[in-house]
Amino acid sequence: MTTVNERTIRLDSARAGTGPATWGQRAIWGVVTRLGDDAPRYNLPIDLPVTPPRPVARVLADLTELLRLHDSLHTRLLPDGADGLEQVVDGSGELAVQVRQCAAAEAPAVSADLLQELAGRSFDHARQWPLRVGLVECEGAVHRLVLAASHAAMDYWGLGRLLRDLQSIESGESAESLRRSRPAQQPLEAAEFQASPIGRRRDEAARRYWCEQLAAGPRRMFREPAAPELAADPDRRFPNAVLRSPALAVAVGRVAAGLEVSDAAVLLGAASHQLARMSGSSDVLFQVVVGNRFQPAAAASVSTVAQEAVFLLTDADRDLADVVRRTRSVSFSAFRHAGYDKWALEREVAQLVEKGEAADHSYWWNDTRDPGVGPFDTVEQPRAALGELIGRTELSWPTQFPPRRNVSVAVDVLTAPGALDLAMTADPAVLTREGMERFLRGVEGLVVGEAIALGDG
Repeated sequence: MTTVNERTIRLDSARAGTGPATWGQRAIWGVVTRLGDDAPRYNLPIDLPVTPPRPVARVLADLTELLRLHDSLHTRLLPDGADGLEQVVDGSGELAVQVRQCAAAEAPAVSADLLQELAGRSFDHARQWPLRVGLVECEGAVHRLVLAASHAAMDYWGLGRLLRDLQSIESGESAESLRRSRPAQQPLEAAEFQASPIGRRRDEAARRYWCEQLAAGPRRMFREPAAPELAADPDRRFPNAVLRSPALAVAVGRVAAGLEVSDAAVLLGAASHQLARMSGSSDVLFQVVVGNRFQPAAAASVSTVAQEAVFLLTDADRDLADVVRRTRSVSFSAFRHAGYDKWALEREVAQLVEKGEAADHSYWWNDTRDPGVGPFDTVEQPRAALGELIGRTELSWPTQFPPRRNVSVAVDVLTAPGALDLAMTADPAVLTREGMERFLRGVEGLVVGEAIALGDG
């Protein structure tokens, strides 16, 4: 039997202030606002075991320190005129905590239900802090911690930073000691820099680069869409496929070492090569999500820092090794221009589209992996040969999504236990399920084949 009650986290005398929203906050707030009832899909769900179990009071104290450490967790976002967005960092306030009490054997199921409840609702960013908290208590101790965060508060890299900081706090560190040892850029500080002369010049340069690349890129990626008649159907569903590959997890590092590039460049290069071969366009353009955490203070930030870079690779249908090496150099230029005022950029891109001068920019690539965490950090690395490992690949079709604005194909790279996941969503008007499978298995086959060719079979 499960009982329900509520506790409260009280925050007092924390940092406070008001200022313009950051570029990252503006970008994700605009996306989430347009989604309407579909906005909860962008929430970040977290369901963690508490090991060893701790008293409720101790867990609440740890979470209070976490709020004190990162301003984004007690920040509200308010529209400011037609083209403005303001961030308000509250120095005090209360956060409700949902508590479910049950037998220990029931804790995983109860926490799953609680997570669905907390993450399944939109956030009111003007009135609410962008975090919801739930605890599953068994015999007087918390066995599971459930968090649901708004994407407007943090990106996936920020989520990783939050979880590491929570571990440090649980180990006895305070918000003050963590600020001294790992100073993190707070959103108000980021906004101040972005409004400075240097920040404005970076914004202008980034938007100029974007427009130049869009003007040079292919106007249409697929010469022959799979089912163009579906494009006018507002009720069509976008299939979602996940390829889980132990072989890819092993091969990507070996190819990266052999070609002297990052494993991220290997995957993006292979995806570009496969897309070029399938689409008939030798030039490929992706919107690539970039963490923008190149400086230590940004790397430690729990905020929305990530934005998209425009990645245009010419002659992507040629030799794979050449494509991967050029992916590295092209990425450097693209990633330097991944911080900008997205609202201003969208207006400029809309003008290019209206004049027929913009490339097809509906293909998305998001490598969400934490550079410091590999797929075998918590499990033993497979010793089997790549030829055998590839036989363990699994392809699943977890869900379907409503139509997504300006999305033909979107691919996420995810770390899985002992494997890499490629999660793909596609517009069925552009690519069938068979085409999606061909793309995913093609990327895997390219990387594994290159590893074997390098002598690592």
